[in-house]
Amino acid sequence: MDKKIVEKYRKAGRIASDAREYGMSLVSENTLLLDVAESIESYIIKKGAKPAFPVNIGINDVAAHYTPKHDDKTVFRKGEIVKIDVGAHVDGYIGDTADTVEVGTNRYDSMIKASKEALEVALDLIKPDIDLSIVGSAVEQTIRSYSFVPVSNLTGHSLKQFRLHAGKSVPNIRTNVKEKIKKDDVLAVEPFATNGAGSVGGKTGGNIYRLVRDREPKTENSKKLLKYIKENFGVLPFAERWCRDKVDNVEAVLKELMRAMIITTYPVLRETGRGMVTQAEHTVMVTENGAEVTT
Repeated sequence: MDKKIVEKYRKAGRIASDAREYGMSLVSENTLLLDVAESIESYIIKKGAKPAFPVNIGINDVAAHYTPKHDDKTVFRKGEIVKIDVGAHVDGYIGDTADTVEVGTNRYDSMIKASKEALEVALDLIKPDIDLSIVGSAVEQTIRSYSFVPVSNLTGHSLKQFRLHAGKSVPNIRTNVKEKIKKDDVLAVEPFATNGAGSVGGKTGGNIYRLVRDREPKTENSKKLLKYIKENFGVLPFAERWCRDKVDNVEAVLKELMRAMIITTYPVLRETGRGMVTQAEHTVMVTENGAEVTT
């Protein structure tokens, strides 16, 4: 991999890691989710990167794809399990990382530890020519050793410039898919543990959008917003609150772009058995002999 690209991945990873830790420190009882998300995103920009996606804040059975809207009044409450998932990019080269914290209690320490240890085990295995299925099997065994189950239909993923999901999946369970890790792969590895059914689903939008098709919309407002999306986010995910001051009645314009199938939205993913969910995530660059953690 080109040295300049390596340094950009490293810088993005350092900033994402620092932003994750900063965000975790902000989670406390009665604090607004919105304040935490916006503080993390501002931190990323201040440190010289850009958000690779809106900060995801998953509470309890919400595993992924929730970010607060501009007027969200939701606050953290004692006893909740909170996942903070952060992405930063430098010229499109991404660091993606997450961790879990419990608000004011410690009832779920074991489940938090299960996802963290599963991540550590996975990272120790990653090197060229190892089947991704071996990584998934190790993640599953580790989580089950704590008497929890992995979330089977959430996976880690490969990363490329301006591409958050670049083709390869890093499973969290044993699979029959034979795909090898290669040198210079960049992978986000993210085990999820739960005391529920072991799967997620959902149809309700989580205020996160992504450009999927570049074609001319009908109205001037939608043309203006599409231009802003392309120039500032490309095909990376973005939030409704990032577009508030760009056009009037932004929510209606976003719906118009969705009806035209120019953008899509991400559904909030909840554990199907309404179980609690914990998450741990790092980004790695695959080297000749193993993996360099960037986050």
